[in-house]
Amino acid sequence: MTVVERMGGWLVGRTSRRSFLARSTMVATAASIGPVDFLLRPATAYAFVCECASSNCSCSQACCDGYTQFCCTIDGGVNACPPGSFAGGWWKADGSAYCAGARYYIDCMGECHGCSCSGGFQFCGCDGLTCECALGDCNNRHVGCTEFRYGQCHTEIACSGRILCRVVSCTPPWELDPTCSTVSQVDESTANHYAPCQDGPTSFAPPAPPAVVAMASTSTGNGYWLVDVTGVVTAYGDAATYGDLAGKTLNKPIVGMAATPDGKGYWLVASDGGIFEFGDAAFHGSTGNVHLNQPIVGMSTDPATGGYWLVASDGGIFDFDTPFDGSTGNVTLNKPVVGMAAMHSGAGYWLVASDGGIFEFGDAPFLGSTGNVTLNQPVVGMAATPTDKGYWLVAADGGIFEFGDAGFFGSTGNVKLNKPIVGMAATPGGQGYWLVASDGGVFNFGDATFHGSRG
Repeated sequence: MTVVERMGGWLVGRTSRRSFLARSTMVATAASIGPVDFLLRPATAYAFVCECASSNCSCSQACCDGYTQFCCTIDGGVNACPPGSFAGGWWKADGSAYCAGARYYIDCMGECHGCSCSGGFQFCGCDGLTCECALGDCNNRHVGCTEFRYGQCHTEIACSGRILCRVVSCTPPWELDPTCSTVSQVDESTANHYAPCQDGPTSFAPPAPPAVVAMASTSTGNGYWLVDVTGVVTAYGDAATYGDLAGKTLNKPIVGMAATPDGKGYWLVASDGGIFEFGDAAFHGSTGNVHLNQPIVGMSTDPATGGYWLVASDGGIFDFDTPFDGSTGNVTLNKPVVGMAAMHSGAGYWLVASDGGIFEFGDAPFLGSTGNVTLNQPVVGMAATPTDKGYWLVAADGGIFEFGDAGFFGSTGNVKLNKPIVGMAATPGGQGYWLVASDGGVFNFGDATFHGSRG
């Protein structure tokens, strides 16, 4: 009995009847995280066989040639691992017509859902995939059929599903995904496999969702809104959705938001100072048609007038139905301004720079800063206490700096975050606050209640 037949028989007892490898007695190398070190070359494991994922296909069609379809074919032209899969390993082919050097192929493995691998085997039976021709077309290669893994990427994931699809790139995988090692496998027969959608950019992950940039709390403190750079608003708790900019084409990205005093509306502001009002938020003006020296980075509202201030990164203040109490627009700053907070009385406001430097205007008191402190991460925002006698600063790592009568209720300064903190909001009584990260993750402290997140 040949080694191929022996290893094929071993696999039959450990794979499902739908497994491509079991049915064709083909085996693969070395999943580096697996228990068995197969001795066959990749070219042997992927030798041409007529193994169709559909009874309607013939051996002359791509669905039956034993290879898996490219991800961009099934994922709307995106040359990346689709949601529900991850980069599990790669091989290369030299002499391709499509790359000046080696061409790289990355297998996107299905994720296991609700089960685990057992008996030392590395494939699960709950990946949610169906073995079929991609998009139901015999002229596409199959998807979800093959239990095989080279294993140089995401070695922390020891149990995986079948191969969903493949990403192809002229860039080495370890430069695209740091979890991939440089250990190489080779299959020259794939050098010129091609699909037109491969011409787009390549990454291992689907495009990241738009970054969240700001949050605002309701007047009750029992809810909050998050907004991302595209102007999409998500509401949590007793926060109601009054509209957003989903599907709209913006001149510049959204950088901030503010709620109306009664919590029945909100404004969004773009980096050019364009204002978008929803609910009972009234339009008082904008800088959308004004040439700015520096981009807008945030806004605050005046409960006394119903108007709002915009602040630029140079500390320039633009007031709309609000009093102008001063700015740093003509001052040389050590670091750019990243946000502002208005007094609840409307009698003044503070600006904060990325080094935690504080600039106070009107009746806003100076209560301290981190301008002379070495920070682990830059300050990204601030919030004032309801007495106007204190304020918090928050850094990108979620470190909290409290001044005046602002209490310390906790931070994420010692927590490993998936994404940096981008802003904060305080509860109406000043006994707690929320922090929000760019992935929409929300962290609550003190009497701030968690109502949900995008994270």
